[in-house]
Amino acid sequence: MNSTFLRGIQQTDDEGVVTFDTVFPGHYSGRATHIHMIAHLNATLLSNNTLSGGTVPHVGQVFWDQDLINDVEATYPYNTNTIVITENVDDRVFSTETEDTTSDPVLEYVYLGSNLSDGLFAWVTIAVNTSATYDPNYSFVWTSDGSIAESGGELTVN
Repeated sequence: MNSTFLRGIQQTDDEGVVTFDTVFPGHYSGRATHIHMIAHLNATLLSNNTLSGGTVPHVGQVFWDQDLINDVEATYPYNTNTIVITENVDDRVFSTETEDTTSDPVLEYVYLGSNLSDGLFAWVTIAVNTSATYDPNYSFVWTSDGSIAESGGELTVN
């Protein structure tokens, strides 16, 4: 099964800034609308656009403003998804990342024109503890035979 759609790798610039052009993510059962991200240090980009080596000092998720989610979900093709939307307030990861903290995992955004159909520009600032090392729990990895399911993962802080 090839489940690598909407995956991307970008290298930061000299100031640590990275840019992705993408579509607004759809929703699935049991989770609020979100984007996963993983920071890699000293990894090698392979010819098949995967990474090898290095360390992973950050694994996280960012979320969208609930009003914006509702506005997007009212448009086509999002409005054809019959799965019940899980709101941010009901999402286990969103709750964990915001409980008893000043952390704000919600992307800031502006419309690129006068309305949603003109597109969005969204941004977030993330601080990465480069001494942390995660063994990410990837749900799929890309191999020469395609995408295969994986599990595992643990954290060590040096």
